[in-house]
Amino acid sequence: MKHPLSILRSAWRFGLFLGVASLALLHAAWLALTERKLPPATRRARWLRRWSACVRSLIGVEVELHGRAPDGGMLVCNHVSYLDMLALTAATEMVFLSKAEVRHWPLVGQIARASGALFVNRERRADVADLGPEFVAMVEEGVVLTMFPEGTSTGGDHVLPFHSSLFAPAAQHGWPVTPAWIGYEVADGSVEDEVAYWRDMTFLPHFLNLLRKRRVRAIVHFGAPLRNPNRKALARELHQAVIQLGRPSHQQGLQPRPCLAETARRS
Repeated sequence: MKHPLSILRSAWRFGLFLGVASLALLHAAWLALTERKLPPATRRARWLRRWSACVRSLIGVEVELHGRAPDGGMLVCNHVSYLDMLALTAATEMVFLSKAEVRHWPLVGQIARASGALFVNRERRADVADLGPEFVAMVEEGVVLTMFPEGTSTGGDHVLPFHSSLFAPAAQHGWPVTPAWIGYEVADGSVEDEVAYWRDMTFLPHFLNLLRKRRVRAIVHFGAPLRNPNRKALARELHQAVIQLGRPSHQQGLQPRPCLAETARRS
């Protein structure tokens, strides 16, 4: 039986989330009309980071960072939940590569479009090739392009093989690609069943249940950037690097970076 206080917490947070999301979208529209000093991708990445910090605070997500986040090039990470975006933007400004169907999701799709996300149908290699010029424009502007090359999310206990076609632009242009691993902790529930968004889960029931949790902690580990002119070799090297970052033997003795809220405020 669900505790009445947790139900009230979920309802309160959900109402606040809808209000904050609406304000964020209005702010994005205003910036598009009035902010001419910043390049578009930089403006959108900065907008996303600012509002992600607000949403993290609102829904009770804490982020613990280890290692150095990239200041350019590409970032690849394992994929566990829709919270991944909120957690990763605590580290730096970035734009995400997202699966095509997200574009049409209610509210979430609007937020993704406002953030400058690039949308790809991973089942069609032509889609990846067509996005090549947009990859180049994004990286040359100095914005970190972040993607989840597994192609889908997991329960957080393993990392699926990476789709190597996504690494063709990085291999061709010699961009640094930073590996990252993300995991979660929740005191009053199960990460696999209540934080990870996978299998046949439906967004709204999952999200409302997640809002009942007092606190969710996201742990992010960044590795050293890699380069390789061969996209398949680069995909294999990054896959192994992400797996290594998620192993307990790697994480023992590491200290988290200082308070993320302070970092977000400075930006």
